Amino acid sequence: MKYAIEPKPWEETIAVLDAAGFERAALSDASFLIYTGDGTDFPDPLPENIGFVQIPSAGVDHVLDAMKGSSVPWSNAAGVYDNTVAESTIALLLAQLHAHRRVNGTFDSYSDMEAHTSYLYDDKTVAIIGAGGIGKRLITMLSGFGPRIIAVNRSGNPVEGADETYPIAEVDKVWPNVDYVVLIAPLTPDTHHMVDAEAFKQMPDHAVVVNVGRGPLINTEDLVAALEAGEIAGAALDVTDPEPLPEEHPLWQDQRVVITPHIANTQRSVREKIGAHTIKVATAFAAGKQLPTLVDPHAGY
Repeated sequence: MKYAIEPKPWEETIAVLDAAGFERAALSDASFLIYTGDGTDFPDPLPENIGFVQIPSAGVDHVLDAMKGSSVPWSNAAGVYDNTVAESTIALLLAQLHAHRRVNGTFDSYSDMEAHTSYLYDDKTVAIIGAGGIGKRLITMLSGFGPRIIAVNRSGNPVEGADETYPIAEVDKVWPNVDYVVLIAPLTPDTHHMVDAEAFKQMPDHAVVVNVGRGPLINTEDLVAALEAGEIAGAALDVTDPEPLPEEHPLWQDQRVVITPHIANTQRSVREKIGAHTIKVATAFAAGKQLPTLVDPHAGY
């Protein structure tokens, strides 16, 4: 089967596909497209020979307009990066809880760090907002630390390993009862700015918010205001709004905030893993089966 990979030809991905017997071709001669762009350079309209589009990310908000205007099915990378993002989430959360931002280059940091350190095992509750594949893997990783876990998903159906599960429509019931909040939900009209001034006011003043989903899940101005008012204790952000966060933004200077540059899953990991996933999707497509990671453009995931 022939494939096109545009606009960026990732050599790691190409090597995996070619080794499996797939043939790279021009877009006009390919059976499917691996789209590696940011949404601004999508080849619209697609030629009629393209049977589906594979994107290398789990989130689809950056290509949603192109997806809604397309007549072919789209596949995302749901499930491909569960391990990497879950582990990065643990690292972010622990760095914030253990006050790593407060190290000043000497052992004189001890007293300040001690005063601001907390522990997951110490009768804490973690809420995972968006308890899909990454969230479920995170629950497994967190289990060794022993916190109580609240899962929030679309349906409210029980999630294995969680002590409680709520539907996303009832997320306001969760804010007052958590110590730490982890955001992994997809960005949709319903989740945009879901963590805002009202949500922060409902949280305990020792709460910490971790975002590894999409920056606009949090209203950034409201986050700054909540930190200044002491409504929450801190944040750990792999994604921000705007992104990148301007160098002069106050969150960079706040010792209660840990920020990483959207690296919960590295680009190297994406390039290495998406090839094997695309082979599974293409195999299902060739057999006339539904794509295993088919995206609903109306739902946004």
